[in-house]
Amino acid sequence: MNHDSRESPISLSDTTTSLTNSTTTPVLSSSMLDVGKWPVFALLPPEELRLIRQACVFGSAANEALYVTVNDEVFALGTNCSGCLGLGDLQSTIEPRRIDVLCGKKIVSLSYGTGPHVVIATADGEVFAWGHNGYSQLGNGTTNHGLTPAQVSTNLLNKRVTEVACGSHHTIALTTDGEVFAWGYNNSGQVGSGSTANQPTPRRVSSCLQNKVVVNIACGQLCSMAVLDNGETYGWGYNCNGQLGLGNNGNQQTPCRIAALQGVNIIQVACGYAHTLALTDEGFIYAWGANSYGQLGTGNKSNQAVPTLINTDKERMVEVAACHTSHTSAAKTQSGQVLMWGQCRGQAVACPHLTHFASTDDVFACFATPAVTWHLLTVDGDDYLTVAQSLKREFDSPDISDLKFLVDGKCIHVHKALLKIRCEHFRVLLNETDEESMEIHQFSYLVYRAFLEYLYTDTINLPPEDAIGLLDLATFYRETRLKRLCQETIKRGISEENAITLLSAAVKYEARDLEEFCFKFCVNHLTAVTQTQAFADMDHELLKTFISKASRYGAFKN
Repeated sequence: MNHDSRESPISLSDTTTSLTNSTTTPVLSSSMLDVGKWPVFALLPPEELRLIRQACVFGSAANEALYVTVNDEVFALGTNCSGCLGLGDLQSTIEPRRIDVLCGKKIVSLSYGTGPHVVIATADGEVFAWGHNGYSQLGNGTTNHGLTPAQVSTNLLNKRVTEVACGSHHTIALTTDGEVFAWGYNNSGQVGSGSTANQPTPRRVSSCLQNKVVVNIACGQLCSMAVLDNGETYGWGYNCNGQLGLGNNGNQQTPCRIAALQGVNIIQVACGYAHTLALTDEGFIYAWGANSYGQLGTGNKSNQAVPTLINTDKERMVEVAACHTSHTSAAKTQSGQVLMWGQCRGQAVACPHLTHFASTDDVFACFATPAVTWHLLTVDGDDYLTVAQSLKREFDSPDISDLKFLVDGKCIHVHKALLKIRCEHFRVLLNETDEESMEIHQFSYLVYRAFLEYLYTDTINLPPEDAIGLLDLATFYRETRLKRLCQETIKRGISEENAITLLSAAVKYEARDLEEFCFKFCVNHLTAVTQTQAFADMDHELLKTFISKASRYGAFKN
């Protein structure tokens, strides 16, 4: 095997469209979760706990819960305030009862209010709601409590909803088109309609969100937040604690852009009771709003009406977490460390505190008041290995392997049959040889091991800076999906310092999606990027093309 050393021509693709953040709220590793941390599940037998795939704990005393099993059956248990368990009655139940109408629906998003009311979005983009409805927060045009899940249809029948978020008594929903719909309680303008009249059915939140694409939503008790595909953040509703980040304390009846975040690209927002956290594309956290319990993480208890950068003293952040029922904040770093601050079991923790937890969910299970879940949990059983799990376990295991690769003097044990099934390159190569040992010289051990592991797991396990080497390999072996995964990994590691290096790599390996992402990042952080050594060392032809394209994109306009 000789590594093809030919270089790709350096040319930025001419398209100036699709310059959007494709970032979504990260999914937590389900194997880290232990649903047993929530007392409401304490009476479930172990065999039932092992079947739980998704779960949500809610209610004023964290006394109500819904869960989905591996068979996509949905169960509820708890005190059933306002019929929020969706069981058709008001009876509390200490043992799980099945919600027949939701079985097989494949829930992708779930949120709840303090009534409580519960709203879900399904894989088909449908919305169902039930529970407390005193302010029309179920969106069905009435104020009658809903004892069973009912589809929310007005203005949503031809829409596919991907995410739902609830405030205390209002609801917002995000569609695949990037539109936001809102309904329910509106005393402070939280449904964004321009008035303070309650909204009985879903209504498109337009105003200055018209013709814009929203990618992430969140609700505080009485306010709503939206993040656009270009990183801008908008807020509306109650603002007496500065939770909209607008620099004042006046309520807003229509969405307002947070001007103080000009030039900062937000990818995720999370709302507490009256405070807001935002995560940037570079892994920094901004916070604003109420701070009586230190929930902003600024080291003091002063409210902030404008976004304030939080000093976490840690590496890049990949997730922020908050819940409109509490004053607790949490965040997760790229390496998996979890920080918490704010009201933690009654104590005020004013600076981010490093925990031993494996996920932000654990913070809310153990320290929030009430100890509800901040989003829909995903959990896996551990008593049964799927085909994928079995293959993953056999990677680089010498026991039954029939081939080993020698790379940089180290061995990697694999199985010829699996390599032939998974990779056309190996299908050809291994049909031509009976060797039980092969040496690889053109790729590093780290990169080649990651490639082979990908063939066993469908995932890549490399830090972003090392993923460029794997991108090279994926291009060489014509592994399209691996190339795409590398691009996503590299995106998560982009910074002002390495943006030009990553852009150059994207051009070299003809990774168009990554190229567009890096180009947009460079333009959005143009001043800092142009002061880096990588920019000074940039290939002349690439530099000329970059400046030309950046000019067309409007980067040099005053």
